[in-house]
Amino acid sequence: MPKDCCLVVASFVVMVLVVGCAPPEVDLPDLATVTGTVTMGGEPLENVSVEFTSANGQAASGATDANGKYELTYSGDVKGAELGENTVRITTILDHPTPPDYKDPVPAKYNEATELKVTVEAGANTHDFALEP
Repeated sequence: MPKDCCLVVASFVVMVLVVGCAPPEVDLPDLATVTGTVTMGGEPLENVSVEFTSANGQAASGATDANGKYELTYSGDVKGAELGENTVRITTILDHPTPPDYKDPVPAKYNEATELKVTVEAGANTHDFALEP
């Protein structure tokens, strides 16, 4: 009998550990992957932030590489952006505090006064941005 009791207790402990170590359920909106390329004046734009903000105010962002390519991340390791219409902001990434007289080389119509809007649909999305200086 003590052997059976130990087996039951051990099984219970393993069950508690497995359930206790499971990641918490997270309520994520419907997302889709988004990649693309950013150019300005026909040249790849390196080291800029691309941010998509949904109608619900949720943001997803990514940074461009040397070829101007980006991939959006919603949160942590979760890739993608929320489905539906998104406002897009593209800004230069600085590795130091912004000086008071700083003017982003990316025109304001693409960031602080953005005119860019795109629709994210289910599945894989590619949104390229050809900016004019």
